[in-house]
Amino acid sequence: MIQIRHLAAHIEALAPLAYQESYDNVGLLVGNPNTAVTGVLVTLDITEAVVDEAVARGCNVIVAHHPVVFKGLKKLTGKTYVERTVIKAIKHDVALYAAHTNLDNVAGGVNFRIAEKLNLQNVSILAPKTQVLTKLVTFVPITHTQAVLDALYAAGAGQIGAYKNCSFRVAGTGTFQPTETARPTIGEPGEYHEESENRVEVIIPAHQQWQLLNALRQAHPYEEVAYYLTALDNQHQEVGSGAVGDLPEPLMGMAWLTYLKEHMALNLIRYTALPDQPIKRIAVCGGVGSFLLPDAIRAGADVFVTADYKYHEFFDAENRIGICDIGHYESEVFTKDLIREHLAKKFTTFAVILSYTDTNPVRYF
Repeated sequence: MIQIRHLAAHIEALAPLAYQESYDNVGLLVGNPNTAVTGVLVTLDITEAVVDEAVARGCNVIVAHHPVVFKGLKKLTGKTYVERTVIKAIKHDVALYAAHTNLDNVAGGVNFRIAEKLNLQNVSILAPKTQVLTKLVTFVPITHTQAVLDALYAAGAGQIGAYKNCSFRVAGTGTFQPTETARPTIGEPGEYHEESENRVEVIIPAHQQWQLLNALRQAHPYEEVAYYLTALDNQHQEVGSGAVGDLPEPLMGMAWLTYLKEHMALNLIRYTALPDQPIKRIAVCGGVGSFLLPDAIRAGADVFVTADYKYHEFFDAENRIGICDIGHYESEVFTKDLIREHLAKKFTTFAVILSYTDTNPVRYF
């Protein structure tokens, strides 16, 4: 029996909750994690109409990109659409789950889906995050080093960009004297002992440190495991905001706008003056992305594709880069496909379906 907690764990394997922004509200918003899943409806936004659709289609879980409960709820009186949506979900036993900025901030997430729609090549994170990595150092008998490393790798350690199973080791001598109450694997109680050991260093995701420490303790031969953790300021190349990549072929201004409109299924584009030279390198950010303009310029992007630009913010382009505002809904609507595909690969005993409800509050004339 697949429960909501299993569904959540699979989503969070792709988009860990630790990678959400501080202002965000992600994860299971409404519902009991131990409830069995009968069906999943995937949507960009959660509205009353989406809850009605879930009920009609036999889905007791809605997975959305945007959290309907974003700010704190102090009352549930039905006064706002948020309150009415939550009340309706509770009334019909429909769980609500959101993967928002945590899904924005991972390689293979929202911005990588935009890059995929645009057929960008050599795609990477535009603004990698810092302070999300930790260095784990431990000391292992030489005879057990590989077994300990294999356990750490299996638990998620040693990933640096496109390289896995990365570590550093240096040989030395460890010394210890077990007390009379100790039960050492190596050495005898009360006797001073020297052991040939490796100092082993691996990089780990900070949010997984307890998982990694459990793996270390289980694989390590010593009764007491010596280790220490150091927070790092290194950039995590797989975690961060936005994405940047290259078009298959350079395009001039109007040809680029046509390409963008066709590939993202757009009604309109708000844009600044575009470069006179061929456009090749593209930076993207789903939703509000103006904060990433300096990063897009530093990355050498010819154009920055995002949404929700304010009038005066367009001046910040200063003829150094073109800005294309394609609309918030339009920039993230394909996130539905991303989530559905991720869930459908894992779960086959219930339906994972896309919502047909149009939740875009903006209309064009």
